[in-house]
Amino acid sequence: MKLPYNPSDKNSVIEYAKKLKGKSLRQVCDPTILEHSYSGKGNFGQVLEKFYFGYEPNSTAEADFAQIGMELKSSPLKQLKNNEYRSKERLVLNIINYFNVVNQNFENSDFIKKNASILLIFYLHQAGYDILDLIIKLVDEWSFPSTDLEIIRKDWETITKKIADGKAHELSEGDTFYLGACTKGANASSVRKQPFSEIPAKQRAYSFKQGYVNHIIASIAGETKEVYGKLIPSVKEAKKRTIEEIVIEKFKPYYGKTIEEILDKTGVELNTSAKSFYANLTKAILGIELNKEIEEFEKAEIQVKTVRLKENNLPKEDMSFPTFKYEEIVNEDWENSDFKDILEHKFLFVFFQFENDKLVLRKVKFWNMPYSDLLEVEKVWTKTQQIVAKGEIVKGFKTDKNGKVSRETNFPNKEFSKISHVRPHAKDASDTYPLPKKDKLTKENEYTKHCFWLNNSYVRDEIYLKKWTE
Repeated sequence: MKLPYNPSDKNSVIEYAKKLKGKSLRQVCDPTILEHSYSGKGNFGQVLEKFYFGYEPNSTAEADFAQIGMELKSSPLKQLKNNEYRSKERLVLNIINYFNVVNQNFENSDFIKKNASILLIFYLHQAGYDILDLIIKLVDEWSFPSTDLEIIRKDWETITKKIADGKAHELSEGDTFYLGACTKGANASSVRKQPFSEIPAKQRAYSFKQGYVNHIIASIAGETKEVYGKLIPSVKEAKKRTIEEIVIEKFKPYYGKTIEEILDKTGVELNTSAKSFYANLTKAILGIELNKEIEEFEKAEIQVKTVRLKENNLPKEDMSFPTFKYEEIVNEDWENSDFKDILEHKFLFVFFQFENDKLVLRKVKFWNMPYSDLLEVEKVWTKTQQIVAKGEIVKGFKTDKNGKVSRETNFPNKEFSKISHVRPHAKDASDTYPLPKKDKLTKENEYTKHCFWLNNSYVRDEIYLKKWTE
């Protein structure tokens, strides 16, 4: 079959691809498309390959357009109220071959061969629409910006080292900055062998984190409204030091200083009672203008957490996360749960400590939850899900000395786990979410909002005080 473009001419492929813009697959593909089954996740890309570009979908190590070394990737968008586009999910690239990658260096890796040049096709996700009717919004070729490439190189090396150490089963997206190793398989039982351990490892693929994809989308769409401040000014700097090293180096001169002294030294005026105070103080220390976001943090989806420690090193509070919806958690599985996704991010902890009623900066620390701890948190999450599904949230009532009656729940408490627990996170008891099943004891159809928390003792022992041994 003669193709409607020249597969050995990059410009011809890109021009043909750009004809898709503003159209759906139903409008541009051969009518025989309707005779084929195309339901299920990931099939947009398969239909695109087979019925528009005219080649059979494959999972070979070389790029899709092998003659010009260009890979084809499609991904869904969501549209914001201001009409700007954002990524709906991470961009999944090629499967990681645990046995091959440990014998490769970055320049000759399967990853680079496959992804050095990518033809990106973004379509607008609309719930309930047939994939053939989704409108393609953005089409363009993309390749690694030189500074990003250095960060991605280090991410690739971090992933490879973990595999070489026999820890492919412990890989986490929180290990790295821009390039992640996401799970890729039908379910949690999609595992494969790894070279230096007998423990089966989940199948994983390289992926660009959602925050990173947003920057790709903004560059293709020509959105220049969002202004970012950079931590890494040049390729030269990116080759020398990691994001982590740069951040810690900028914070170190302020260790042992009070908030007042830090403000004085940075010369930045801030409202200490504002909700954004600690976020702005971090920007001031890092030398980022207050009206700008930190580009590298946005791309890497780094979660910044400010912790205030009491004089005994115990955080003043447990650490909360967003509330979960009861009707949603019962339909999740742990692998794809919102809470696991959050915990697999990379965190930057900024620790302040009370000293004679003044807050003193002690240290900063990059952290992501170790594999063994994630296994324990899974138990907390699973118990929570089971309690909601059974309608057994309330276990009884207790009355305080003032005669006020409160409900006691079956949710996992601090005694259940040394890492995490569940408790309310709401304005008051009437701030609720609907229940998928009526609570057996109270007969209520809704319940006060709850969320997962990290225990303050865990934050102290495993993050603040723990010395990394690597």
